[in-house]
Amino acid sequence: MTPAAVTQPHLGSAGKISATHIAFLYELRHDILNPMDRVSEVGSDPGWQQSKSRRRIDSTFWLVAVAALAFIFKVSIALNTLGTNDVTSFHRFAKALTEHGVEWTYTHNISFNHPPLTAYFLRAIYYLEQQPFLRQNGITFPFLLRLPGIIADLVVVLIFLNLGRREPRLRLPAWALAVMAISPVSLMISGFHGNTDPVMVMFLFIASVMLFREKPALCGLFLALSCQIKIIPLLLFPIFFFFWLSRGAVVAFLLPFALSSVVLWSEALLKFPMFFIKNVFSYGGLYGVWGITYWLRLTGWSSFGTVSDESLTPSQRIVGLVLKAFIVACVFLLAWRRRKLDADGAVRSIGYAWIIFFIFSPAVAPQYMVWLMPFLVLLSPPLFAYLTLASSLFLFFFYNINSDAFPWYFVLSKYRPNSDWVPWSLWPWAILIAGIIVLWKGAVRSESSLSLFSFEPILVKPVSHAPQETVTSLRSSTESAEVS
Repeated sequence: MTPAAVTQPHLGSAGKISATHIAFLYELRHDILNPMDRVSEVGSDPGWQQSKSRRRIDSTFWLVAVAALAFIFKVSIALNTLGTNDVTSFHRFAKALTEHGVEWTYTHNISFNHPPLTAYFLRAIYYLEQQPFLRQNGITFPFLLRLPGIIADLVVVLIFLNLGRREPRLRLPAWALAVMAISPVSLMISGFHGNTDPVMVMFLFIASVMLFREKPALCGLFLALSCQIKIIPLLLFPIFFFFWLSRGAVVAFLLPFALSSVVLWSEALLKFPMFFIKNVFSYGGLYGVWGITYWLRLTGWSSFGTVSDESLTPSQRIVGLVLKAFIVACVFLLAWRRRKLDADGAVRSIGYAWIIFFIFSPAVAPQYMVWLMPFLVLLSPPLFAYLTLASSLFLFFFYNINSDAFPWYFVLSKYRPNSDWVPWSLWPWAILIAGIIVLWKGAVRSESSLSLFSFEPILVKPVSHAPQETVTSLRSSTESAEVS
């Protein structure tokens, strides 16, 4: 069947192929390789466009409704529960910050491993908790601690909807956005757990969106803000740096990033730099409950048997340093090789970087599972769905086993045995391993020359059809010949 809008040329009696025939063959080849282009021509019909627009509006309405319901549900959970022992730890930090100051808290408590902006936030909500009006209306410290994360989840979903409207190629399936909006992972972590991870993710995701907007200054600002909540986004700094470097805008990116970081870290850097670096930059998480270090613990060797975030054996420290160095090297190489890709490729690089981190990290806490979700859904919606399912099971059993009863009110996990819930962490870990293998095989199928061990940049593949100028010039020469 002849494609629409293409007139099949008529062969003369001599059967000679003219420029018109060549142009026709080019367009026919283009239609076979790019069938959606013809679909877009059909979609230019006003009635069809109106119907498509109406369906999109309906989808957006229901997605916003789902996100709003999830928001209300999380607020309800936060108002009626205490959360985990992270909440009690933050309350203890907030009291120390209020009574003794930021410097005293860093110097007297190595467990306070958060950047200064988090310290200022804790001191602020501790002050709000003391106000009689809020206390009389049930607004307490545990709720105020979790509220920013609940808002952050909603903001991320709304950004996704806006991003899909502005960038059609990034428009996600409605089911993927619905899962993102009402994900059990975010329900349990943002609504119940009680930590700052969702806020960090929100700032990091906004920084990534600035890649599409071509706004290096805002990208640097929001990346700096994410690093003020948790220090881990510094791992992804090379991806942003090389992206803007390849576009000649690295200075516009670095200035707000550096300025914001220096201003917000100024008190710590000027008054107690060693304690700040030791507490924040040296924190390694809870060793022995995830991935490789958990498998090493299962060997039964005493040198790998400790589960701790502070007191590790020399063997555990060596393994931890090797794994961390390997992660940093992989992310740096990933950033270097993919620096010439467009913004879509850069955001996908962040997704790959998170997968590398979670596969090889010596320590992962349950609340970390929100870190990679917005980037993984852009990288692969099916992988995101599988990981959401596996992570939801892992988190459910973690909270349920460490809680006294269901529904949960308070979960104390640090001092209880972990042999009954840690095995569930193997499911999300294994899915990430399977996912990265599938993604790599798919990349090799589309580009057979792709090499895993190389420093050469990965380039955007050129469109595999004749340039429009060629077809136009052939048509013009044909028309000229016919006129003469």
